[in-house]
Amino acid sequence: MRFRPLIVSTIALALLPLSGPAYAEDPTPTPQPSVTQTPTEQPPPPPSTEDSPDPESADPDSADPDSKVEDGLGVDGGTERAIVELTHPAETAPVATQAAAESVDVVLQPQSQPFMVVEGTAEELAKLAEDPRVASIHRDRTYTPAEVAPSLSLIGADKVHAAGNAGAGQVVAVLDTGIDVDHPWFKDRIVAQACFSATEDSGVESLCPNGTNAQTDGNAADAMTPKCLLDGVNLCDHGSHVAGIAAGTGGVAPGAGIVAVQVFSRLNDEASCGEPACLVAYESSLRQALDYVRDLNQPIAAVNMSLGGMLYDQSCDTTEEGAIFKEKFDALLAKGIATVVAAGNEYYEGTAHPACVSTAVAVGANDNSDTIAEWSNRGPLLDLFAPGVDIESAVPDNTTVVYSGTSMATPQVTGALALMKAASPGKPMTELIETLKSTGRPYVYDVSGTQVTTPRLDLAAALTGAAVQPPVTQTPSPGTDGTIDDTAPEPDPSDSSGPTPTPTDPAPSASSTPVPLPTVTVTVTVTETAKLPAAVCTRGTAAQKLTAKKWALELHRASGTISDETLSCYLKLIGKSSKVFPELTKASSLGTAYRVLKSPQTRKAKLDSALLTAWLNWAHGTNGTTALAAAEKVRLSSKPSAAALKKATSNILKTVK
Repeated sequence: MRFRPLIVSTIALALLPLSGPAYAEDPTPTPQPSVTQTPTEQPPPPPSTEDSPDPESADPDSADPDSKVEDGLGVDGGTERAIVELTHPAETAPVATQAAAESVDVVLQPQSQPFMVVEGTAEELAKLAEDPRVASIHRDRTYTPAEVAPSLSLIGADKVHAAGNAGAGQVVAVLDTGIDVDHPWFKDRIVAQACFSATEDSGVESLCPNGTNAQTDGNAADAMTPKCLLDGVNLCDHGSHVAGIAAGTGGVAPGAGIVAVQVFSRLNDEASCGEPACLVAYESSLRQALDYVRDLNQPIAAVNMSLGGMLYDQSCDTTEEGAIFKEKFDALLAKGIATVVAAGNEYYEGTAHPACVSTAVAVGANDNSDTIAEWSNRGPLLDLFAPGVDIESAVPDNTTVVYSGTSMATPQVTGALALMKAASPGKPMTELIETLKSTGRPYVYDVSGTQVTTPRLDLAAALTGAAVQPPVTQTPSPGTDGTIDDTAPEPDPSDSSGPTPTPTDPAPSASSTPVPLPTVTVTVTVTETAKLPAAVCTRGTAAQKLTAKKWALELHRASGTISDETLSCYLKLIGKSSKVFPELTKASSLGTAYRVLKSPQTRKAKLDSALLTAWLNWAHGTNGTTALAAAEKVRLSSKPSAAALKKATSNILKTVK
């Protein structure tokens, strides 16, 4: 099956909908800057769409079983890990029992939840969909992690601290890769821990200390367990770094409590990870974690999700996956808890999922010179920018390091909301969010010919009465020659919404020269060597169309002009935006992608070759994916006709000329 990197939350948690992403047009249509995502304290119910039925109100007997199953599930053989949405929590146990009796592997059966997770073939899932108690079936997708000195003064947190507000009495919840429970930055302030970590027979292991899929007692989110280690490197350091920025000793709200929730699993698959192991967070784990936080009896101000999945340039509320997360975010907001999510590091005019949910607080990154980070996502979907370049924070083994990414910007906003709630505990969370947005320093920039204004976090203006700073006109661009400025700080370490645990992530440049890695600063004397951060993975800017033959030449090692690191980056970005690669067709490595381009024997294979060519052009910097979305729908069909395959292939080939 496919391991798709959001978000995490690998920690991004890289973390897709039946209807697919809102693909960009050519030129890319951009929502007007006046479109806002203002959360409401009493949120409306999630939208009811064809792709996201309301289990409470829909008539299950009237649903067509075929329409319940996500397109492409198991169409090319093999089993798929899928979430089965049920009409009511009470149906979970009986449906699971019946499914197991029919030889469907039930891998997760949450208590008091209207869903279960199974592994089955296309035929088994189709049979399961015939049950009127089943509302829908879709993939259990994965997310990856999105990737304080000067930043605290830039956002005015130092002035708020000096005035006596450190966030005491408030709590932040960090859904990430766990936490170093003994780190001095967190002394006596971890108020609760939990772990929700999925497993699979195909090399996915739980990171819960007790080895099960869930743990809510003891040090359940401990980031120092043996499964977190790979050749002496701690894969679970991201969560400690994020928690430290939000509420550590050197963070934004150093007086606030911390709820640490481990939501990642260990994936032992070098083909997917680029090294022997990496971390991924499943949607099912995230859903359980959000419900756990909602039910806690703690004064929680905000939930932090520094992770991300598929890219969207419009609100994803009406997709099946988006509707599910919106319902979770709205339930938290109704209790006065904000959900703060990393926008992603792809240099994209939109955000990664689930930051695209309208009631999330979507956060991009700026540097300490008040400039949008070149690799940060941006646009009307974002609510705030916050410092995310060269941010020092805690990592396991009582150490601190410097990382960059929207993963680092997001907890700055999470900590800021703890300070806001501490200052005004009686105010609705929606008002506190709006205050942060209205008092932030306006960043004014262009998105596809439309002027957009996004505020940069400024706690001095929000809490100390300082004047709102004047607007700053931005020109966010990684360059006009297809390369990225080698002198700019790079987010670390990720291919999605922030840093990943792999030190070999691809460089963001479309050139053959890798971008130098940023320096890791260790501020505590230790005997081990901290791992080097990796360069950010982002779309190119060459906007040059190549044929399948030319891309095959590039993918053949040492044969082309584009570096292997950049090509690997392109394949990762395609994996976040396509439902065919590698969901149906393995194209996650240079070798497998080369074979897709060079071996179009059948009609399906010819369409795969054309699709991969067009997606590579998109990753290289060209716009326009409408034809790709239409062609992928044909490819995902369980029984596409020869004529439909031929027409879809022809339409795609027209776009690569």
